[in-house]
Amino acid sequence: MTTNIAVLVSGRGSNLQSIIDNIENGYIKDAKISVVISDVGDAYALERARNHGITDVFIDPSDYSGKQEYEKELMEVLKDNDVGLVLLAGYMRLVGKDLIAAYRNSIINIHPALLPSFKGLHAQQQAFEYGVKVSGCTVHFVDEGMDTGPIIIQKCVPVLDTDTADDLAARILEQEHKIFPEAVKLFVEGKLKVEGRIVVHT
Repeated sequence: MTTNIAVLVSGRGSNLQSIIDNIENGYIKDAKISVVISDVGDAYALERARNHGITDVFIDPSDYSGKQEYEKELMEVLKDNDVGLVLLAGYMRLVGKDLIAAYRNSIINIHPALLPSFKGLHAQQQAFEYGVKVSGCTVHFVDEGMDTGPIIIQKCVPVLDTDTADDLAARILEQEHKIFPEAVKLFVEGKLKVEGRIVVHT
């Protein structure tokens, strides 16, 4: 049985591309990206979707009275595409409670820091300015908090004395492109079990 995936995006979509590539090369089997949804009309991620024949949808938040109405429309698109897994790949909005309830433990986010440290925006810059010696990235299920859901996979990267914040961000991004597809593969194969805060790899 094929798992239909929706990818929510706001920007350039390099993590979207890593998922596309890993489905096309056979690393992730029995899955397809049914739709890519953006809250930004000119997001390059939408072009990436079109380049691979994937349905792309722009939902303009300013067309709706509030978050709940916007996400109601978003959920209609998910339903129309029979989506079983939602990926947040550079999606710059907090997900609302109705969407989380509808897809409990089926929404996965990639975050460019080792959670629970450095939540929210500009995590790489936060880590760099704090002076950490090790940083990294985290794939986690999404819950009602900001970057607080159960952790699926983490990957460490060293912070070098010669690094700029951009150097660190680039090194982290390389690992994001590895562990995000790995987490998707595990989900699709039914090998992730959530027990409280702990994600068990079965």
